[in-house]
Amino acid sequence: MVDPAGVVRAGYDKQQLWGGERELFSPGRRGATLLVDDWRLGLGICYDGCFPEHGRAAAADGAHGYLCPSGYLTGSAHRRDLYYAARALDNTMYVVFANAVGGADPWRFNGGAAVYDPEGRPLARGADAGEDVLVAALDPAALAATRAAHSMLADRLPDQGLTRSTLFG
Repeated sequence: MVDPAGVVRAGYDKQQLWGGERELFSPGRRGATLLVDDWRLGLGICYDGCFPEHGRAAAADGAHGYLCPSGYLTGSAHRRDLYYAARALDNTMYVVFANAVGGADPWRFNGGAAVYDPEGRPLARGADAGEDVLVAALDPAALAATRAAHSMLADRLPDQGLTRSTLFG
């Protein structure tokens, strides 16, 4: 994150490496949450957004929103559209997803940038082809109302998912 004066204020290293990235990079060890005009925004990069626990870690850190640029290839629109809507719904937070567009096979990207509300509904969506600029209002009252009505973050058990179930083995 670079402030208006050009000073680097925060950095984030992608945690979830995809495919051949593992041969070239080491995964980041911690998340990053930015404070911008009283909005706490968790950061993800590409494959990070495919992991529910990544978005949940941002929400647990108090994030109101999750920013995740990516690179989804043509033919993967169903996953692209599902993952980021799910991160919004799972964590009752706004999700802003940006995607590359165009390119040449096998690296042709499918666009579809979107902004999702805290219930996973798209507030704005870009086309699958061509460049778009999306504008959406993030409403603190809508965020608070959604979190009050859908209290998954508050109701989640502190050790949920950390122990083996005797039912499933």
